[in-house]
Amino acid sequence: MKKPFAIGSTVLIATATFLCLVAQGETEGAKRMERKDYSAKPFKRMVILGESTVEGGGWVNNNSERYADILVELINSYQEEPMEYINQGIGASVISPKSPGYEASRKPSAIERYKEAVIAQNPDLFVLAYGLNDMRAGMDPDAFKEEMAKIIRDVKATCHPVIVLVNVYHMTAFNSYPPFDKGSSNDTNVYNGIIRELAEENDCLLADVWEAEGQADWLINPDGVHANALGNRLIANRIFEVLAQNCSGLSVKIQKRDADTKWVRDTTRIRYQKIEPVGESKNDGAK
Repeated sequence: MKKPFAIGSTVLIATATFLCLVAQGETEGAKRMERKDYSAKPFKRMVILGESTVEGGGWVNNNSERYADILVELINSYQEEPMEYINQGIGASVISPKSPGYEASRKPSAIERYKEAVIAQNPDLFVLAYGLNDMRAGMDPDAFKEEMAKIIRDVKATCHPVIVLVNVYHMTAFNSYPPFDKGSSNDTNVYNGIIRELAEENDCLLADVWEAEGQADWLINPDGVHANALGNRLIANRIFEVLAQNCSGLSVKIQKRDADTKWVRDTTRIRYQKIEPVGESKNDGAK
């Protein structure tokens, strides 16, 4: 009869077993090993730079319904320590003075404020959410890409954070609020293609919130522009989903918690010793 495992050794055995099984796994397991881990440590400070969708306003009851705040709540619920959160959203802001909506905006653009708003804060997680107002103002997509690329590359080279690009979400009031009345669903698709290219070219994560909303009009406030509370929840969930899939640091606390439970001790023993569960046999079903 084999001696039971000591609790202290279970974590080491479970870890060694997992690594061996993955290393010797099938093609699917090999693909999992190839996934890039963008952050193996929990996040310490998140800065989110964006427009009114980030700043919040009368379309939500309070700041807790903003998608940025929901995202922070999700992250902190799994991390060992809560991260610092800096919201740098400004309503009606555009990407740069080159945007046709800049004069009407009367607000600092992203290109004018990112050094102080982002780089000076030295985040290890940077969420960039621009494109909605520039698309609605009729900015040339290539000009938008050029300006957004400047921000991404400068922040990346200076702070080295994990960068998440949030694309343009679904809205309905394309013909309202001049000069932000030049956009369309087709323009949204063009801008989202540009944002996807920026993510690929600069090794950023992409949160496809347009796809997450599924073009459901009931996720939009009656103003036709901003996501309502439910829409904000979906946006936050999509960003969190992308981070969880690509940043193992979010799972540190949960892995430690699960490493030494009765369930893990039992299943690790079975896997490590290749003991067949009761009631199962290699000859089951054989004639």
